[in-house]
Amino acid sequence: MSWQKELRVKTNQPLKAKTTLKIGGPAEFFSEPKGLAELKLLINKAKENNLPVSVIGAGSNLLISGRGVKGLLIKLNSPYFKKISLKDNYIEAGSGAMLLKLIQFAKRRPLSGIEFLAGIPGTLGGALAMNAGCWGKNIGDLVKEVKVMDYKGSVRKLTKREIKFSYRKSGLGNYIILSAVLKLKKESAKVINRNIKDYILKRRNSQDLTFPNAGCIFKNPASLSRGAGELIELCGLKGRRIGGASISIKHANFILNKGNANAEDVLRLMRLVRERVKKKFKVTLEPEIKIWQ
Repeated sequence: MSWQKELRVKTNQPLKAKTTLKIGGPAEFFSEPKGLAELKLLINKAKENNLPVSVIGAGSNLLISGRGVKGLLIKLNSPYFKKISLKDNYIEAGSGAMLLKLIQFAKRRPLSGIEFLAGIPGTLGGALAMNAGCWGKNIGDLVKEVKVMDYKGSVRKLTKREIKFSYRKSGLGNYIILSAVLKLKKESAKVINRNIKDYILKRRNSQDLTFPNAGCIFKNPASLSRGAGELIELCGLKGRRIGGASISIKHANFILNKGNANAEDVLRLMRLVRERVKKKFKVTLEPEIKIWQ
């Protein structure tokens, strides 16, 4: 039996449905390992066959080109990678756990601290990789340690200090994130429920969730007090459309897939935004989304 058949590796796997932007070509090879042993075997087999390895979470904050993904794309989607457990005020969760499930688990304990992630359609692993956050809060602030696998198949634990979280960045780029321990605090269920509702309402009021999107496209520039969305709006670009991609009228830092948009439509809009903002405000916007070309 070939390793591809043994590990249920699919070829030429469509990826549009695996991203929140609903854009992207196929993965050359795609697999969802059942556990650590299979993940390690996949890594080793990819190495033997000179295949680059990538990992995808829920596919938010991600733009995949029409050419798709070369090599092996891994999704940690089995129950093993979605386990959530509790010890004192610490929650340990697999990287494949959806943020919504994590928030619900904490609420039932009742533990507070992660409500600000309510409404983000991502996994814990994806959130850790980019140090996801909003309204002055970041997931990295909650981390005690993260269990990772390197691309040779070795497993280790990293402390928050070793990871060096910063604005929309982490030191986890050279690893496959397996799980994390987060430190939360006791709170009444009533307060936690109110927090969750408040954050979801904030999102609904400020973000355009009616069309497929990848979340905020650009990072807020550190050199200015204004956020990226405000800068784009001041350049008069709300509603600007190229192909099937359009800058949101509700939040200018969102690009929406309004119907059969492709990656090039989004990239052209991003280039236009960067040019206009650079010309008007003398600042170069840095992408917040990952771009796989």
